[in-house]
Amino acid sequence: MNRIISIAIDGPAGAGKSSVARAVAERMNIVYLDTGAMYRTVALYMQSKGYTEDAEIAAHAEEVPIDVRFENGEQHMLLDGVDVTDKLRTPEASMLASRVGAIARVREVLVALQQRIARSTPVVMDGRDIGTVVLPDAPVKIFLTASAEVRAERRLKELRAAGRDADPEQVLKEIIERDYNDSHRAASPMRPAEDSVILDTSDMSKQAVIDRILEIAGKVEV
Repeated sequence: MNRIISIAIDGPAGAGKSSVARAVAERMNIVYLDTGAMYRTVALYMQSKGYTEDAEIAAHAEEVPIDVRFENGEQHMLLDGVDVTDKLRTPEASMLASRVGAIARVREVLVALQQRIARSTPVVMDGRDIGTVVLPDAPVKIFLTASAEVRAERRLKELRAAGRDADPEQVLKEIIERDYNDSHRAASPMRPAEDSVILDTSDMSKQAVIDRILEIAGKVEV
């Protein structure tokens, strides 16, 4: 596929954004950018430096030695040249990323980086504010959602598949807490763009979601 197109996929934690976005990008032969991994990388840096206060984190946002590389179609996150991708998918990293992502200066720095990437190549991008802030002119905007219970069940399976034990009630609690934090933050709160297509994936298979997004993208003239 040679045409230039940006696809913005937003939604809460556990809605299936990353796996769906990755599959759509693969089918369209364009770049998939996982913005959540970028926020987790910044959170990891702040944690390693002992920066815990919001003002402290904001003051050091521009100094984070973050880099995004793509190898064999896979996104790798680097901190000061070191690949930290495998350290980003813990529940602790997710919660910390939600907090760091609520800080306006952090979002400004990462949004600028995300927009630079999108200007240079066709891209599928997923996150919380892609359609509203990062790529407001994207011709395809999708908001994926599902019930908190379904999303918690998916996250639990993901954690157990990775060999991590997790308490179902705690996973659900963290999903609900993250939903609240993401949708009530002052900086770019999570919400559907006015022109986005809302897909509730609670009763949809992953393939059905992918096919629906490809169908929507196929109707767009760019």
